[in-house]
Amino acid sequence: MDTVVGVCYDGGVIIAADQSNGRSILTYQVNLDKIAKLSSHSMMGVSGPNCDLVNFTEYVSKNINLYELSNDGTKLSTKAQANFARGELAAALRKGPFQVNVLLGGYDEKTKGSLYHIDYMGTMQKVKYGAQGYAQYFVSSIFDKDCTEGMSEEEAVKIVEKCIKEIHTRFLMSQPNFIIKKVDKDGVKTLSFGADPADT
Repeated sequence: MDTVVGVCYDGGVIIAADQSNGRSILTYQVNLDKIAKLSSHSMMGVSGPNCDLVNFTEYVSKNINLYELSNDGTKLSTKAQANFARGELAAALRKGPFQVNVLLGGYDEKTKGSLYHIDYMGTMQKVKYGAQGYAQYFVSSIFDKDCTEGMSEEEAVKIVEKCIKEIHTRFLMSQPNFIIKKVDKDGVKTLSFGADPADT
């Protein structure tokens, strides 16, 4: 029952995710950070069971860091990182599939902000905005109506906040807290959270 939404704006990407961790009829915590930092200028919002969420995000981020260390500091582009994540999901299908759906966003000097929609079957598409989980049923119309080419960071944040308000209003499940992060030329930064992920 996870929610991840992402929006590209002129100069970066905003990704938001709910902070609830639950299974069956239980909620375990409401301060989980489902947006993993992959590199200095990329991040990945993930929906799925907590075990796969942690395993997959750590596996991808550590391999991206290993590539940089093994290749004299050469950094993978956002597109390359998305293709690597997609390839790992596809390869795992016939071994032990990761039950995760991903929104991967990053910033590159040439392409600026870019966002990739990847599902657990290993299919990938570059998008201007997207959502994973039941959220897509509620927020797709907001994206269609409000997202415009070349919008500012402030406009993108307002759209994401509007999506969160819609989920709080319409969605049957309680998702009280959301974390919002951005990536731009200055790197990955947390904009806000409902509950501090550092609290244990």
